[in-house]
Amino acid sequence: HFLNKIPSETWRTFSLHPNHCRRVVVLGAPRVGKTAILRRFLADGFEQHYVPTTEDFYSKLYHIRGEAYQIDLLDASKERDFPAKRRLSILTGDIFLLVFSVDDRESFNEVHSLRDEIVVAKSKLTKPKENREFPIIICGNKADLGSERTVSRSEICKCLGRDSTLFEVSAKDTTNLEGLFEALVELGGLPTETCPSLHRDISIRSYQALRSRIRSKREIRALALDGPCGAVHPLARRPSFNSDLLYMQTPTLDSGKKKVRTKSLV
Repeated sequence: HFLNKIPSETWRTFSLHPNHCRRVVVLGAPRVGKTAILRRFLADGFEQHYVPTTEDFYSKLYHIRGEAYQIDLLDASKERDFPAKRRLSILTGDIFLLVFSVDDRESFNEVHSLRDEIVVAKSKLTKPKENREFPIIICGNKADLGSERTVSRSEICKCLGRDSTLFEVSAKDTTNLEGLFEALVELGGLPTETCPSLHRDISIRSYQALRSRIRSKREIRALALDGPCGAVHPLARRPSFNSDLLYMQTPTLDSGKKKVRTKSLV
């Protein structure tokens, strides 16, 4: 079982096209529901009571139309008081999900500052004449609270501008989560089947068996894995900061209009 014996940051080197792997960086104040949203994306249910985040990195592997894809989810909350580490996470991120709670004005103010920080940091990686549109989604969680909210939608739109991608969601009752996840994969240029409702969840062992060699359609059906499927890797760990620094120093090459790195996080 090869994938269990190598660090998560090296998986893409062996089995993934560079454009088939995306890192989603999730930022926001504590207690706004970031982990709850990530658990919904991973199809892992909802925890009713608040539990402080202990895991900060998740990885989900997909088999879609014979191709392998990977979405890494980094909850950068622990880097809140470490600007240099947070900046590095921003620089290595492909898509950004900024989460606040509609009943917490301070969390909204923090998201506003984080968006500006992302734009400034990522702008330094682009040429002056390049289109500087960055894949950022603003998420107002706990929309189910209704009258308890302290930040109105009109105020959010006014502060963030019309160009912002904004979703008001409830991780508790799943309101608008499907639209949020669709926007995430669309911004990442990934197949729509990576959305939680559009693929079948399987175990990591089944995924490894499926990807171990090229199988015929008959063999796939025998494994009951016909159609899009995905597996959460149980041993996923956040790549080291040294790996991220090395990744940022790796040359890029043009692939159509999009630049991709020639090496992976190793």
